[in-house]
Amino acid sequence: MQSPNLAPVPELYVSYESAQKLKLEAAELTSWDLTPRQICDLELLMNGGFNPLKGFLSEADYDSVVEKMRLADGTLWPMPITLDVSEKFAEGIEIGQDIALRDQEGVILATMTVTDRWSPDKAREAAKVFGADDVAHPAVNYLHNTAGKVYLGGPVTGIQQPVHYDFKARRDTPNELRALFRKLGWRRVVAFQTRNPLHRAHQELTFRAAREAQANLLIHPVVGMTKPGDVDHFTRVRCYEAVLDKYPAATTTMSLLNLAMRMAGPREAVWHGLIRKNHGCTHFIVGRDHAGPGKNSQGEDFYGPYDAQELFKQYQDEIGLEMVDFKHMVYVQEKAQYYPVSEVPEGATVLDISGTELRRRLAEGLEIPEWFSFPEVVAELRRTRPPRSQQGFTVFFTGFSGSGKSTIANALMVKLMEMGGRPVTLLDGDIVRKNLSSELGFSKEHRDLNIRRIGYVASEITKNGGIAICAPIAPYASTRRAVREDVEQYGAFVEVHVATSIEECERRDRKGLYKLAREGKIKEFTGISDPYDVPENPELRLDTENVDVDNCAHQVILKLEQMGLIAG
Repeated sequence: MQSPNLAPVPELYVSYESAQKLKLEAAELTSWDLTPRQICDLELLMNGGFNPLKGFLSEADYDSVVEKMRLADGTLWPMPITLDVSEKFAEGIEIGQDIALRDQEGVILATMTVTDRWSPDKAREAAKVFGADDVAHPAVNYLHNTAGKVYLGGPVTGIQQPVHYDFKARRDTPNELRALFRKLGWRRVVAFQTRNPLHRAHQELTFRAAREAQANLLIHPVVGMTKPGDVDHFTRVRCYEAVLDKYPAATTTMSLLNLAMRMAGPREAVWHGLIRKNHGCTHFIVGRDHAGPGKNSQGEDFYGPYDAQELFKQYQDEIGLEMVDFKHMVYVQEKAQYYPVSEVPEGATVLDISGTELRRRLAEGLEIPEWFSFPEVVAELRRTRPPRSQQGFTVFFTGFSGSGKSTIANALMVKLMEMGGRPVTLLDGDIVRKNLSSELGFSKEHRDLNIRRIGYVASEITKNGGIAICAPIAPYASTRRAVREDVEQYGAFVEVHVATSIEECERRDRKGLYKLAREGKIKEFTGISDPYDVPENPELRLDTENVDVDNCAHQVILKLEQMGLIAG
């Protein structure tokens, strides 16, 4: 008898012939260019990964999901899947209208019939879904500072899958995995969700979990969007492939999941379970602090270590998937093997390396012992993340106009060029305005755009092993954070707050800008008629009053040495 779990799930695609006809018709429709997160969501809507959803949530479904983790009809679904758009785009849309959904190259992936349009209460969504309206949470920050202000809901008609040029053979739709499990005769399949490279403890844990559940193992890493600062998916997949050989070939397979994670802890665990159920799995490993985003604004963990496991247990029968709880594995020196922490022999020497310690060792080029990770995995990580003293990085000065940012940045540039070893680029506010942003004015929107451009260029310089020195005013904390996230994908971001008081800046003002701002002749002037968000935790704060430029630049050099970015 065929396991009911392996019957095909409904997909939202039309036939090839219908798709060709629809593509011609869709070319005439109003189009929305999807964001990377929306492309991930759309792919899993269309291929059945988000079954039973038939499109982006209606307002009634959204409200019910936010409040009760259920669709309006009562079906369990913990995560709002919404099409967020700009107010300007939403104004031109009528209810009942069809729109074309395009990828970032302009290719039409689907059409959508707009049944709902509303402006959500994002503070409520943050509090209910993520547990707190706290922008230290990456998804809450995304919700307030990246996502559009208006949500559209309605059913989707799939025309074609998003194109992936990487790891094609490793990408499977839910129905392709179900067919594979049917073919192999796998009736019990335990899924392992991961967004990090696999080390020996993970291999030991997954191997034990599969054995305890008497199930085959699906390693199912997320390659869509994870947490800012995570190891890129190209490196991670190469690491996974290096570890696959360590498993018995007949019992283990790997497939990549193009999911945009929300880092929503307990709700995310339930969501991951529903997605794995759609992919034909029967068991799911739920980790300690599963899909946790780290620390909140008070420096405490957003979720308790076992909150995700407890919520999953409540719903596992309804999900139709059995939870395998994550045993924290540690290395016992005397036994030269891994044990669950609860089974460690009394008096034994326990060895463990935290994620923070691993990153430090990679950054400083220190040894990573074989008991902790596989040499092949370490080699891949070292290729992507050489020691810090060989990586690119960005120094980002921020402060009032006239605070001394540009002067210190120039001095720093000269000192770094004197040292040699890496190309140094100065992205000063005035230079960027002239060469990159000459068409922009000084409204909040334009100033933000200017800083984002600086961040983009700095991230490219950092990615390619150079040093970027930026010296804009950058008054808004949310924009500085976005630039930090852009850069930290590739190297270190060193925020330097030039903390010169507004009175001192006004006293130094050679250009007479403050005087004009006081007279109302310059509108939206930072510190006078527009706010400046003082950085809360910059890597360095400089007081420039009664301190010469050389000394200020030297303080930055000492900070870079301390961080291991330049050799002392």
